[in-house]
Amino acid sequence: MTDIIKHECGIAVIRLLKPLDYYYNKYGSWQYGLDKMYLLMEKQHNRGQEGAGLGAVKLEASPGNEFIFRERALGSGAISEIFSHIHTSFQQFTKEQLNDIEFVKTSVPFASELFIGHLRYSTTGKSGLSYVHPLLRRNNWASRSLALAGNFNMTNVDEMFHQLLQEGQHPRDYADTFVMLESLGHYLDREVQYQYDHLDKEQMTGQEVSRQIGEKLDIPFLLKRASGIWDGGYALCGLIGCGDAFVLRDPWGIRSAFYYHDDEVAVVASERPVIQTAFNLKKEDVHELNPGEALIVKRNGSINLHQIQEKKKKITPCSFERIYFSRGSDHDIYLERKKLGELLVPKIMEAVNGDFDNTVFSFIPNTAEVAYFGMLQGLEDHFNHKKALTILEKGNSLSKEEIDAILSKRVRSEKVAIKDIKLRTFIAQGNTRNDLAAHVYDVTYGSLRRGVDSLVIIDDSIVRGTTLKQSIIKILDRLNPKKIIIVSSSPQIRYPDCYGIDMSRMSEFIAFKAAIELLKERGMQYVIDETYKKSVAQRHMKKEHIVNHVKDIYAPFTDAEISDKIAQMLTSKDIKAEVKIVFQSIEDLHKACPNNGGDWYFSGDYPTPGGNRLVNNAFINYIEGQENKSHQYSLNFSKSSE
Repeated sequence: MTDIIKHECGIAVIRLLKPLDYYYNKYGSWQYGLDKMYLLMEKQHNRGQEGAGLGAVKLEASPGNEFIFRERALGSGAISEIFSHIHTSFQQFTKEQLNDIEFVKTSVPFASELFIGHLRYSTTGKSGLSYVHPLLRRNNWASRSLALAGNFNMTNVDEMFHQLLQEGQHPRDYADTFVMLESLGHYLDREVQYQYDHLDKEQMTGQEVSRQIGEKLDIPFLLKRASGIWDGGYALCGLIGCGDAFVLRDPWGIRSAFYYHDDEVAVVASERPVIQTAFNLKKEDVHELNPGEALIVKRNGSINLHQIQEKKKKITPCSFERIYFSRGSDHDIYLERKKLGELLVPKIMEAVNGDFDNTVFSFIPNTAEVAYFGMLQGLEDHFNHKKALTILEKGNSLSKEEIDAILSKRVRSEKVAIKDIKLRTFIAQGNTRNDLAAHVYDVTYGSLRRGVDSLVIIDDSIVRGTTLKQSIIKILDRLNPKKIIIVSSSPQIRYPDCYGIDMSRMSEFIAFKAAIELLKERGMQYVIDETYKKSVAQRHMKKEHIVNHVKDIYAPFTDAEISDKIAQMLTSKDIKAEVKIVFQSIEDLHKACPNNGGDWYFSGDYPTPGGNRLVNNAFINYIEGQENKSHQYSLNFSKSSE
């Protein structure tokens, strides 16, 4: 993706199932869990570079010592900063103390059996350490202490907030992160109180009461009660101070979560290859958490799966996970991205008029490389088929030299564009800044024949088109190609996201702006006006009754018409080459990624009612010029990113 958009958040959970001395004896260090958590977080660094957090629970902390810990930091170096600070804290202890496992288990911070990690990207602009996960709810009762982290975004934070008010609470923040923490904390408190009231405490000490409550906590029950009204995508994980841990996935399957466990460890992460790499596992060893399902690990080490919310009839895992956000090293994602490139071949052939001899193929940026390999494979197959037909048709009339010439033809692929440096364009203003932006990418001179060759560049997605217009197309035009064809392995992004990705304003989408321009050019302003009236009429409806009328903006046009308009809008007057843009179709997206039907970015078909409310409000804000205020409470937009 050449446009800069923020990613999704990443989560990681580790529960050591043996005492710390087991890992000390087997692996030579009681820091086994801490080291594995560092690896899980670094391997998911792509999912969040605004901040990171680590939480831990110690099962054998002695009274007078902390049993729940947290470290958080801001910035792209947050992971290193957190773990550096933790290791520095170990220096307060002597070498003898750090080699005394009994002392370590009771007294050394982060010498724990439970860990929770988080990588943060904000989707709403909220920043600061207070918004970095895990959030922590402390209490002297271990069973009432809660650390919470997740990859989520809720569309009905107003309803969740109101539910807390109805329970008699006074929430101190409107952000969905804090509302979810207080909601879960509320039901945790009620569950603890219920267990306390039903214990026969006559023959128990205070610590025995606490232990009994922890054993009897009904985690599935409290999760079900808390999540009943949630509308959004989420992979939510939590640690309870008594030693229980849970991970819950939304019932639409929008956000992803994978898990593995054996007799030593239970682990959860946002992506499968992260777990594979950290623990040297095969693909089939790692399982995906089902929609609406929770993985729960009790203090005693028992591991169970519970269906918390009924799985929805239509499961819609996010397709953007497959196209762009997830690591391409995942077995299935790698094959799917290759297929996305391969399925574009017919459209590419049409765009270059079948002229292989005078066309060079390349990719930009690096995240599009796998789709590029798939595109090349598809082109080679097409090319080889064409060569075979030529030989069959002409048969014995071909000389050896002619056959050699046919067989020697290859798809011309080159490394044409290179992201050179991260230029600090903020130091300049106006035209000077635009000139600097045009040099973010560099080109390989001599890779094209000037004035003769066409250039096909594949990208994984086009959102705003800003980088294409300001930088890529300009720098590619310096090679003097006859035609520049930008190919997107994703369909046209037309609608905002509301489930954890930083795409919330209609004006951010070049496809939307192209459709608006076409309506105005063709004297169809009435479509815009009618869509606005329909949207305003729905403004105060319940989310379940709202319809996505923004689809009407695109309805008069074919995909090709919008693509051509996008190409025109992204081509500056000083560009000499003809510019064409080709997008993946939604149908071919589903062929390439058959198990991830969440295509609301492209189709406008939101899996939850809150999605229709979001797009409705986003369009109203666009028309009224209020997009910069689109996160105000009255419009029911979620206030945090996770």
